[in-house]
Amino acid sequence: MDCQWDWDTPEKNMPFSQWRRQYQWVETPCVSPDGERIAAIVSLGEDGFGIRVNDQTWTQTFEKAWHLSFAPDGRLTALVSDTQTWTVAVDDRLWEHRFDYIWRPMFSRQGRMSIAFQQDNRYGMALEDLPWENTFAHISAMNLSPDGQRTAACAQIKGMGEGDIQEFAEGAFSAVVDGSAWPRPFMNVWRNCFSADGAHLAAEVRLAPDAYTIAVDGEIWSSSFSAIWEPQFHPYDNSVTAPVRHKGGWTLARDSRILWPRRFVQCWQHQYSPDGEHIAAIVCPDFGQWTVALDGRVWDLRVDELVTDLRFSPDGGHLAAAVKHKGAWTVAVDDHCWQHHYDRVWPPVFSPDGRHVATKAERNGVYTLVVDDVVAPVAAENMWPPVFSPGSDKVLVPAIENGRYVRRVIPLAAILA
Repeated sequence: MDCQWDWDTPEKNMPFSQWRRQYQWVETPCVSPDGERIAAIVSLGEDGFGIRVNDQTWTQTFEKAWHLSFAPDGRLTALVSDTQTWTVAVDDRLWEHRFDYIWRPMFSRQGRMSIAFQQDNRYGMALEDLPWENTFAHISAMNLSPDGQRTAACAQIKGMGEGDIQEFAEGAFSAVVDGSAWPRPFMNVWRNCFSADGAHLAAEVRLAPDAYTIAVDGEIWSSSFSAIWEPQFHPYDNSVTAPVRHKGGWTLARDSRILWPRRFVQCWQHQYSPDGEHIAAIVCPDFGQWTVALDGRVWDLRVDELVTDLRFSPDGGHLAAAVKHKGAWTVAVDDHCWQHHYDRVWPPVFSPDGRHVATKAERNGVYTLVVDDVVAPVAAENMWPPVFSPGSDKVLVPAIENGRYVRRVIPLAAILA
């Protein structure tokens, strides 16, 4: 986390409601990672659309603009159209390349940006204004490596006529990395994952109508399964795990072999702890009952609708998720649900020391901050996810309250007292 963030000023604010009086229309705003800037796409009438950031408006105007977002490094980005072509605007400057259409912006942890593009009825990806040299008839499952150096997608690499079942069965899809396709085609290719260093790619592939497996750098696992979900690399040894359907149930496999002996009605969205010592997944042990499995051991907790946004603490010692049960949302931490319930909660956020969990929550149209199941004295008409200070003793809460954007830093002692 940037050591220059201001954790000492309790509150900063600026008018926001006047934006709606000043412009014909204001898009839903976004805020910078450090909470210092609020930005929105604004309508300028006949002059098109502009980007307002705090008390200034970009000099550039556009025919269309969408997907305004701050990168992790603080750059403000938007997908924009001018003279009937699309490009990316970054801090009021445009990429040099132009496209017929662009979508799916993605960011690495360091803030490097990629997009998917269409040009002359062909499709590809661009990374920091450098488009693929090779383009394809179709792409999906776009991905950006954790270090922001490589891009990947599923692509159609062979032409097929309508209803060409034979060509489809022989394989017309493959994974593409930086514009270069794997040599082997497959019947289908779906979601993919880069290794932590970006050197390897794993993807879901379909070998036959009823045979699915994982391919790593184009080489398939020695076993196939009746169904499969998104793979993940171990953070350090580059082994690959994936949820698989085997012998009538779902479980986890590693490098072709079954890792968890227990079978589930469903098993998905698995992830590793930061140190790679543990694996957690969302599972359904019985029909209509959802919970979490940690290293194959199932929580006692059961909910009847949804478990999502699974998160490990930075030290890997704790696990949290957003859960929905009997129509109400809350947060579960280490197999225990919070007592307070809401109309909606956002992904839980751990403090750097792993001792605290915070979330943005909404009830009856009012947004608030909840830390360790304690509701903070925040009542906002809009709010962004909280951020813990490096010392885990404060929390940054960006919000819109009574027509003003407020950047508030609250000591945890004031909430948990």
